[in-house]
Amino acid sequence: MKTKLSKTVADVAEPKSARYTIWDSELTGFALRVTPAGAKSWAVKYRVGEGGRTAAVRWYTIGTYPETPAADARKAAEIALARVRLGEDPSGERITKRAEMTVAQAIDFYEQEGCFVQRGVRQGEPMKPMTKDYTLARLRHHVVRLLGKRRITEIDEGDITTFVRDVSAGKTARDEWIVDPETGKRKRVIVRGGEGAARKVVRDLSAVYSFLKTHKRKTRVTHNPVEDASVRKTDNKRTRFLSIEEVKRLGEALNALEAQGVNAKAVNIARLWALSGCRRNEIAGLKWPEVDFDRGLLVFDDTKTGRSVRPLGAAAIALLEALKPEEAEGYVFPAERGDGFYQGTKTVWQAAIKKAALPGVTPHVLRHTLGSAAASAGEALLMVGSLLGHANARSTAIYAHISHDPARLAADRVTGPLAEALGRPLPKQAMETIPA
Repeated sequence: MKTKLSKTVADVAEPKSARYTIWDSELTGFALRVTPAGAKSWAVKYRVGEGGRTAAVRWYTIGTYPETPAADARKAAEIALARVRLGEDPSGERITKRAEMTVAQAIDFYEQEGCFVQRGVRQGEPMKPMTKDYTLARLRHHVVRLLGKRRITEIDEGDITTFVRDVSAGKTARDEWIVDPETGKRKRVIVRGGEGAARKVVRDLSAVYSFLKTHKRKTRVTHNPVEDASVRKTDNKRTRFLSIEEVKRLGEALNALEAQGVNAKAVNIARLWALSGCRRNEIAGLKWPEVDFDRGLLVFDDTKTGRSVRPLGAAAIALLEALKPEEAEGYVFPAERGDGFYQGTKTVWQAAIKKAALPGVTPHVLRHTLGSAAASAGEALLMVGSLLGHANARSTAIYAHISHDPARLAADRVTGPLAEALGRPLPKQAMETIPA
């Protein structure tokens, strides 16, 4: 049955016991298909490539009627058939597109096979468990929520720019209780969003695309849209650190909270953050076997940057000696319940910075503070790296050969003023060994 397809033809086409097709008399391959239920759709039938009647037949659906008017359907059919004459396969491309990963599926694939360090001395090594957890949480809380249903190859630079703007504006922020699918227990999820979160998660998303490009046969990703997007991927601002006067206020706040009866573990963890320059969980999760009292060192077998040895100042050693039990085993700061380490510092820390009038200061700021104090005291960059456990290629190569005694004296010189401000002055014998 052939006739010139039009609105009138589509309107009067009645359903039959089986689906049937009305062909256009002017545009070969253009058709209106009618189902027994009365649904009507515009379509194009064509053969793929060369081979004449032996070539595969494809149906390309343009749209339904009356949602797609007859005139629009004819124009779309002309375009589709022109593409076929040029050797393209509109229906096959649509099938391929539907088979592409969504952004959410791509992040699942990244979790399974792609969570590896992509730069630095640990390149190619698996992410540390906590780093992996934080990375995937950011991707799912922000990227999946805003872009998760989109096809991974559909995202362009403009989408990335809009995404960063939306995260910065707080569109992904939430505070709610959910049921953990693994434990079945309720847990609170707090997602803050903001500019800092946007900068972190867009770097994570860039790493996802870099990984997907290495699996282009499976993912069909050949371009990383984050690379060319007009977004800030770094802070571009000076690292925050505390002045001695600010450290003194923090020390007084910690002393006051301790006198009020807050958990002493949280207070002493905060003090050790300042006196050691260690990362948050390196101190919170510290174990007694990792403390070398004789040489004044912390010896970590596994940190964010691998095995690490950190010199400790006398003030930090004295604090740990005061806490040391008769049988020094397990965690220095064990959990109140269970077998893990104490993780209740957040509430006490927030109270401390509020009392000290230091809004926005995080435990990591104390690490920057020690590094800044070391540089200000004239310590060589190598020594600063030794104190903080940095793991770049240059400092790591030299660090293997340096003596720990000079580093320990440097720790005393650097942490002495910080210890005084915290109300934890160096022991007298340590003061006598520090060169004037």
